[in-house]
Amino acid sequence: MANINISCIAIIGKQNNPLYIKNFSPSHPDLKYHYIAHTSCDVMEERASMKAQDMYLGVLFSMEDLSVYGYMTNTKIKFITVLTVPDVIIKDLDMKNIFRRIHSAYVNHASNPFYEIDSQKMIKSKKFEQEIDAIGRGRAHEGGNRNSQIAPAP
Repeated sequence: MANINISCIAIIGKQNNPLYIKNFSPSHPDLKYHYIAHTSCDVMEERASMKAQDMYLGVLFSMEDLSVYGYMTNTKIKFITVLTVPDVIIKDLDMKNIFRRIHSAYVNHASNPFYEIDSQKMIKSKKFEQEIDAIGRGRAHEGGNRNSQIAPAP
């Protein structure tokens, strides 16, 4: 996997309400990532209508020194990852793996019987935050999520 520098991970609900936004970059303010997440929603819905089966939407747009990638579940939950533009080419396979890990962390959180799925509230869970933090900081498989573990090749 390439050295991917994640600046932000955002999860946006069905009604385009922010469920979770985590800033990993000290050089950009949180408000900038809220703006990026909300501007990504329209692009994602437009692309999702053209791509009926693939949940990974690829690069949504680039601005300044950031690239924005998107992934939408079949229940219309949107995952947005903002990367600092690197000197290396980022493969779609690497980004798909990151989004699968984020999706898996969200599914594990949403499987909690006390979580209201259609809630407008931000996600507040220590375990979920640890899993997202591990993904965002590039520490493979530290979130305790058994579904995101990749079996070693024989």
